[in-house]
Amino acid sequence: MPAIIAAAGDKASEHFLEFFAATIRNRNTRAAYVQAIAQFCRWCEEHDLRLATIRPLHVSAYIEAKPLTAPSIKQHLAALRGLFNWLVIKQVVPENLAMFVKGPKFSRQVGITPIMEAEQMRLLLDSIPITRKMKVPAKHGGGHKEVLDIKGLRDRAIIAIMGYTFGRVSAVVGVKRGDYRHEGKRARLRLLEKGNKEKLVWLHREAEEFLDAYIAAAGIDDKEAALFQSVDKAHKFSGQAITRRNMLRVVKDRCRAAGLSEEFCNHTFRGTGMTVFLQNGGSLEAAQDMANHADPRTTKLYDRRKDLATLNEIERRIAFE
Repeated sequence: MPAIIAAAGDKASEHFLEFFAATIRNRNTRAAYVQAIAQFCRWCEEHDLRLATIRPLHVSAYIEAKPLTAPSIKQHLAALRGLFNWLVIKQVVPENLAMFVKGPKFSRQVGITPIMEAEQMRLLLDSIPITRKMKVPAKHGGGHKEVLDIKGLRDRAIIAIMGYTFGRVSAVVGVKRGDYRHEGKRARLRLLEKGNKEKLVWLHREAEEFLDAYIAAAGIDDKEAALFQSVDKAHKFSGQAITRRNMLRVVKDRCRAAGLSEEFCNHTFRGTGMTVFLQNGGSLEAAQDMANHADPRTTKLYDRRKDLATLNEIERRIAFE
């Protein structure tokens, strides 16, 4: 509990916690708001402010002093507005102090997440080893034997699914064994996307092949078990789903091993999948539906065809020789 909130009494403390628990359902949004509000509370404590003495001027001074990008500042303001609005409703403070503070003007026409070209995606998938050498005990003859590498099979399957379905990493790593099933000759996957929106997706044949190979090697049969689990050094499953952070490390490591940029991240595959889909004649409406976007303008942020075309033109037409 931040000291500035605790000093305001039990009622303020209770409703402060209530704001995060009762009004924010998305875990990622909750975590971001916790960080933003904690930073503001620390700033207030450093300037000897109490909850009752905070004014819009203080909120504005805090925002001005933050070395953040415009989107981050807007997120901080959204967190503070939400908190103070809740405290007004619960009669802890008389007014929403952050409501009067204007954020920076900002709009984005194209996404900034680095994406891969189709050839790079192909290189990455093909570079992930799916076998490893295991030492054979001396009593069994010694030497080494080649066995399936469940880490490689898992990583290849996750990356392929993110690329082919445009699924967010949080939805893909959260898949349970029972969410994957065959309907006729094709396979379907259930993803729980942002805002707890259920998404049933048909899998591309390659993604299906990679996933089947992983499941066969992993031997996960319990329908309630996490499908993509973390693996220890002995290549044994932990029983817990791999986290987004761990998956980010996996992506960095796999890209490095393939000779690709380490700037690529989990979200790269969502943008890569959409761009390649549109490059190959897919419609924006279909991409929007597959990406589970409510607004087509959001889908357009992931359409990087113009970026790739511009880069190719620069490489082809500009040469200082």
